[in-house]
Amino acid sequence: MSTAILTGQPVPGSSVESELRSLGFEVRLASGTADAETLLARVPGGERVAVVDARFVGHLHALRLGLTDPRFPLAAIPGAVTARPDARQALTRAMARESSAGGGAADGSAPAGTKPGVEDADGLADRIAGALDADGADVYRPELGSLVAVVPADPQARDEARQAVASVDDEAVRLKSAVKARDGFVTTFFVSPYSRYIARWCARRGLTPNQVTTASLITALIAAGCAATGTRGGFVAAGVLLIASFVLDCTDGQLARYSLQYSTLGAWLDATFDRAKEYAYYAGLALGAARGGDDVWALALGAMVLQTCRHVVDFSFNEANVDSTAATANTSPTAALSDKLDSVGWTVWARRMIVLPIGERWAMIAVLTAVTTPRITFSALLIGCAFAATYTTAGRVLRSLTRRAARTDRAARALADLADSGPLAGAVAAGLRGAARRLPGFTAPAVALLGGAAVVATAAFTGFGGSWPVAGAVLYVLTSALAVARPLKGALDWLVPPFFRAAEYGTVLVLAAKADVNGALPAAFGLVAAVAYHHYDTVYRIRGDAGAPPHWLVRAIGGHEGRTLLVTVLAVLLTASAFKVALTVLAVAVALVVLVESIRFWVAAHKVGAPAVHDEGEPA
Repeated sequence: MSTAILTGQPVPGSSVESELRSLGFEVRLASGTADAETLLARVPGGERVAVVDARFVGHLHALRLGLTDPRFPLAAIPGAVTARPDARQALTRAMARESSAGGGAADGSAPAGTKPGVEDADGLADRIAGALDADGADVYRPELGSLVAVVPADPQARDEARQAVASVDDEAVRLKSAVKARDGFVTTFFVSPYSRYIARWCARRGLTPNQVTTASLITALIAAGCAATGTRGGFVAAGVLLIASFVLDCTDGQLARYSLQYSTLGAWLDATFDRAKEYAYYAGLALGAARGGDDVWALALGAMVLQTCRHVVDFSFNEANVDSTAATANTSPTAALSDKLDSVGWTVWARRMIVLPIGERWAMIAVLTAVTTPRITFSALLIGCAFAATYTTAGRVLRSLTRRAARTDRAARALADLADSGPLAGAVAAGLRGAARRLPGFTAPAVALLGGAAVVATAAFTGFGGSWPVAGAVLYVLTSALAVARPLKGALDWLVPPFFRAAEYGTVLVLAAKADVNGALPAAFGLVAAVAYHHYDTVYRIRGDAGAPPHWLVRAIGGHEGRTLLVTVLAVLLTASAFKVALTVLAVAVALVVLVESIRFWVAAHKVGAPAVHDEGEPA
């Protein structure tokens, strides 16, 4: 339960009290500033509390945005201020200061023309918000747009405010704001125009975003099962269900925005299930192709590797620049050109489609599944993703080289966590720190690229069971250690994590293909999926300000360099059939460890009331 303290002179005919109750607030009336302070002290510490001016006139959704968003400890709109339990102390201090000031006049007296009592609390909410600002508190103020939220000073202003409220359709604004501001062409024009109404339907029936997210996952898994039948009817059904899953995937976020049901657990489920749905569908397509006599597991695994590496490029670049000293300054000619292109309407949509975001990608997969073959589907997906990866990575490299920005310690820590270095790289890096400081700034990405290329090339150009891949993996351990031997603050150091991902995943793919035994590639698919889950989980923890996974987890699963070395050693020591079994066992072991720890962490974070988050980032 939440509590709203209504302060100031009551206004006959005002609906603010009933509106607050409709938002789930228990309303208490304050007879003055001192009484408001007393009522605040009586509110249980575990409850949200709001202070609202009784003269408030505005839209219900304005109150909802200002007082119920769970993501922000402190929030305010004109005439109202609120605090979550973790920010109550700041609100209490501000209230006490206003109470001791005597109601807002500069000399501590009651406002001119009023008598002590109810009137001395007029404007208290806005004064508290101002006091919080003066204290340096981070007070969130939502963008209201055409929504009205005012505290009229006289009857005429009140009548004008009420007319302004009546002239704007509150529900239409709420529906529009439920749609993500920046989305792909397919999502914007072919899904969101009706999915927002599905979101409203869900909200009115008490459904939660997490329930819709789960429904989307189940639908995608059924789609994967249909694809696995290998029949034309199954492929058509799979394409239709994949689109339905995507509609639900859009709906869950729109439901969260429509009803402000944000949560740590929900953000994690939404992000994690997106990857699980897509990669499970790849597996279903590969199984369906196998039923028809076509082995496309290498293409399926290649698509997963490429898509995951694309995401790591996005994540690493954003983390490297999220709090850069020049992150908000247009110091890059490439960024200036990008802004200029965005000023031309059609180029915005063209550039969004080029990067093949999730809407375009899933639509392409669904249509090709229904009308062509899995091989054609994967081939088109690989070509499209390769082009998108080249386009986005090239642009970000140019931005990084031409932007003058000093990266922070926090960014360097995030990149180090994304690198996923294990005990081998850590031990070697400790002995290389002195030498690494004397090397040029481009050393980290350069040696990461060379080491990764060496291990993948030795696996690709030598026969299965040879010792060269092990030598390449040993070199990879050494270059990986050198890459992380100093803080990753260089202009292109954000490339280190994606180079590591490409090296590890690529080595597993190549060795499994070289084994040339039935079941090796599906086993490799499972191993890469398990490891990729760990890497995605790392990203989501960092984005949620929850820190990286614990060190024991990274050590337990070996780090990227340890796993790469282990896979190459297994390929030398075992027969092809035994290697397949070893990959399967390794995949199951890694999956169990990372899943158990991940689920434990996110459920625990949700139970203890970790700050609610909601990812509004890249649509990929």
